[in-house]
Amino acid sequence: MRSTRAYKFKRRYFCQRICIMNSTENESLSYLYDYDYNSTCDQSTSSESLNGFTVLRVIYYVLFCLGLLGNSTVLWVLLRYIKLKSMTDVCLFNLALSDLLVALSLPLWANDTQNLASCKLITAVYQLGFYSGTLFVTLMSVDRYLAIVHAVAAMRARTLRYGVIASIPIWAVSVIMATPQVTFASLEIDPDDNSFQCQPLYPEDRRHFWKLQRNFSENIVGLFVCLPIVIFCYVKIIAVLSKSRNSKKDKAMKLIFAIVCAFVVCWVPYNVTVFLQTLELLEILKTCQASQIINTAMGFAEIIALSHCCVNPVIYAFIGEKFRKSLCKMVTSWSSQSRGAFSYRDTTEKETSNTPMRSDN
Repeated sequence: MRSTRAYKFKRRYFCQRICIMNSTENESLSYLYDYDYNSTCDQSTSSESLNGFTVLRVIYYVLFCLGLLGNSTVLWVLLRYIKLKSMTDVCLFNLALSDLLVALSLPLWANDTQNLASCKLITAVYQLGFYSGTLFVTLMSVDRYLAIVHAVAAMRARTLRYGVIASIPIWAVSVIMATPQVTFASLEIDPDDNSFQCQPLYPEDRRHFWKLQRNFSENIVGLFVCLPIVIFCYVKIIAVLSKSRNSKKDKAMKLIFAIVCAFVVCWVPYNVTVFLQTLELLEILKTCQASQIINTAMGFAEIIALSHCCVNPVIYAFIGEKFRKSLCKMVTSWSSQSRGAFSYRDTTEKETSNTPMRSDN
């Protein structure tokens, strides 16, 4: 995801070489400009409506509230009632934690920050959530593949211990992948309203390189490595399940398959748009119309991608039988405690009211 948000920042791209005819010498010269399409290309009305600051602020706050409530509940249920007993549980826990990180960054992105430290913090939180979420969905797919396709051979490798061991390098890789964007995160003044905006500030002589590096990093992780692995795992899983019917396997598969489908639906459009943006940086897509389409698509793709942080808890609640039962147990326990507290208070008040007053006379 961009540190430069569609609703905040003007997107700048490297434009095609523009031939300028010299009328006196009759020669053509080619120059490469860092070109702002917003200043030359008429933006579509859909982009303008989507980029409305008030609308996007409301959307981000709604996603924040849903993501915070949902993922906090998932983490509480996993730790308090389900317990972490297998690699699958560890994957679900870390995925909820990644989604929670993304959700926590949304209200900070919705408001202009005036502090460099907070700018780097929110960039770090978001980037870490993005990369770790992608990698944990992939790990969960591999875990399901081993559990169903190689059930006997992989039984010892799918324990809680190996789940924790596998999680550590994923968080380490996520930190490494997020480091460049955090390093270059800076505050710049928007000339339109003189407000500070948190966006990457690359060195002038290496700007093009770092823009490509950012796009390639996101595409390599989300589109070219993780997505093929996920597709391979589930093609194999579907092939095995189609031959043998098992109710327990089917129920487990519904949850994991729904989580992976949600990830694909939410993040693939964004990654495809980033890939098109890369083609634009490489001057393969050079038309003004292409820039308008990509710019508009990025605005919608970002919203769809960010909505992923509050989708998984809904999937757990409606599809995951184990999670649903644990959630019901938690609600029942809380309601029982509440009734017990009210009953104790009422009894205490009644006993107090029926106690005769002592007389010192």
